[in-house]
Order: sequence, then C-alpha cells, then structure tokens
Amino acid sequence: MYPDLSYLFHDLFGTATDNWLSIFKTFGLLVALAVLTAAFLLKKELQRRAEIGQFQGVPAKIISNAPLDIQDYVLNAFFGFIVGFKLVYIVQNLDAMQADPASIIISGKGNWLAGIIGAGLLTAYYFYLDSQRKKQGTKEELKTLYPHDRIMDISTVAVISGIIGAKLFTVVEQPQAFFADPMGQLFSGDGWTIYGGLIGGFVGVYILLRRKAIPVLPVIDAVAPALIVSYGVGRMGCHLAGDGDWGIPAAAQPDWWFLPDWLWAQDYPRNVLNRGVEMADCVGKYCSHLAEAVYPTSVYETMMAFTIGLILWGLRKKTTAWPGLLFAIYLMFNGAERFMIEGIRVNDRHEGLGGFTQAEFIALILLGIGVVWAGWLLLAKKRDAV
Repeated sequence: MYPDLSYLFHDLFGTATDNWLSIFKTFGLLVALAVLTAAFLLKKELQRRAEIGQFQGVPAKIISNAPLDIQDYVLNAFFGFIVGFKLVYIVQNLDAMQADPASIIISGKGNWLAGIIGAGLLTAYYFYLDSQRKKQGTKEELKTLYPHDRIMDISTVAVISGIIGAKLFTVVEQPQAFFADPMGQLFSGDGWTIYGGLIGGFVGVYILLRRKAIPVLPVIDAVAPALIVSYGVGRMGCHLAGDGDWGIPAAAQPDWWFLPDWLWAQDYPRNVLNRGVEMADCVGKYCSHLAEAVYPTSVYETMMAFTIGLILWGLRKKTTAWPGLLFAIYLMFNGAERFMIEGIRVNDRHEGLGGFTQAEFIALILLGIGVVWAGWLLLAKKRDAV
C-alpha cells in the first residue's frame, strides 16, 4: 500500500520513505483527482446538452478591469496572511507536517510574523494591479452564459456542501465519538460518510441551480456519469492508502478463481491506519499489515463504478429527451452496488435500522427512489405518446 507518495517513490525508485513527499497523502490526491474527473466529464456533457438546445443561455454583464473595493483588499490581505502564517510554519515543522498534515493545516498553529508579511506583500501587489486597471479603464460586455460556463461554481458548491454533508452524517452515525471530542471530530481528516457527501452535494447544487434559474433535471442527468466515475477514482484512493474501507475476512480462495490472488484477498501491508500486526524487516512509519486477509472491497467498488459509468455514458444521448431518467438509473445502480458490497464490507450494524448498516439503509432508499422515478417517467412518456 501507499499511504503517501514517499512509499510510492520508494517502490518505484528506491528513495527513502517518510521524506518530504510524505506530505502528499495518497487518499487526498485521489480525492482531488476524483473532483477534477467529475468536473471534466460534467463540463463535456453540459456542453453537449447546450449544443442540442436543452439549455437556454442567460445574458450576463461581464465587467473587466473593475477597480478593487475595500472588501477585495481585506479578503486578499487575509489570504496573504494565511499563506504566510501556514507556509513558513510548515517549513519550520516539516516533521510534524509529514506525520499529520491535518493537525497543522486545520489548526491555529502558524508563524505570525510571516503571516503579517504575507498580508502586506499581497496587499501591495493588488494595490499595484488596481492602479494599472484604473489606467486602462473599466470595460463592460454582455455575454450569454450556459451551465457549462458555471462549472467552477457548481464544482465548488458540490465539494463544500459534500464535505459538510459527509461530516454531518458521520456525526449522526457515531454520536458518541462526536460528543466525546466535538472539535477533533469536525476538523479531523477521518470520518467521512459517502452518502452524506452525496446528499449534501446534491442539496448544495440544487440550491445553486435554482438561484441561477438553471433547469435542475438536465443538470443532474449530466452529473450522473461524472458522479459514479469520480466515486470509483476515490475508491482507488481508499484501496491504495489502505484506509479501512476493506471487507470482512476472506474465505478460502475457490478453485475456479482465475484472477490475481490480490483481487480475492488482501492483507493491506503498510496501510495508512497502521492496523494489524507488525511486518517483518520493515522500515518506515507504516509497517503493519492485517493478520487475516480480507476482501478488497474498494477494488470491487472501483470496478463496478467504472462499469456503471460506462453504461450511463452510453445511455446519456438516448435518454436526453426524458429529463431525470438518467439520474434515476444512476440511483438504481448506485443503490444496488452499495447494498451488495455492504454484505462483505466491514461496517457497524444498527438495531434501529432493522439490522442494516446506515449505508445499506440509504442504498435501499435510493434504489427504491430510482425505480419509482424511472417507472413514473417511462409511464408518463408512454401516456404522452398515446
């Protein structure tokens, strides 16, 4: 496993483990790649739908070279302060940053003098830019904006509201841990509930689309393939880092199994949680592997997510005329996939949910919503055709 880039480079090039590259955590990098993948696929699909007339452009006044106001100076000074405050402290405490980036980045630790200098430098830089803008004069032009022109806004809102949703669902799922250490739970790098992120992201984007008068159903149809593919990318990060999203102890490998052994069972050597027993003759911070090999469920989910993504991508043009249908199909696939994988995945059971895990319970709800929604759309289309 590769808890951070130093371990990947160690295997590829023989460099030392736990060096400065350990700042870059594998799971975090794959999550960032998942967001970029989703944004890329979403933009392409939104562009296609705009070209065939599914979206109407909205006139918007674009102002360039507008002079900065006091709010701009305050925000940029604050940003410059944070950069200086954190960056210099990170350089001064590289060992602590390598050990636990979240405890450094999401904390009040920093270098105050460097922060003040950073705020001053960035304020001076923007003062210079503002003087140049005033010489050139303000320009206004009217442009027609489509949803794909707002991809940055949509992605930003989805990420922020998704993070909030993921944390809130974790609090609901593990209230004892939250009340024992509220701030630690909220600002730790652990504790993310995927369905909380999905629901939170949906709510945030829905509000944004309504405010911008953008049709919701065609957009969420465009989102569907991007969501499931990016989910697969994120699950790759879970597997490569060994973050605990693995399965129950694997049964004996059957005679008919023809795929690589690691696809049946994996003991997650050098997992990022340092869970299990110590590895023999191991050098580095992460030297544990599971005593009993488990099903690599993150790999199975990645494979299923990419397969579902290909299916949805293939259906997107055929379902364009039925807004909402592609997203309904996505809900069915998503719910079925997660419900099946939960059967061999390590998770807590909840008596209040009928013995289901939280993920199984939500998966069944999503599956049901998808079936009813798709059935209603197909019946409505059939009635219209009569």
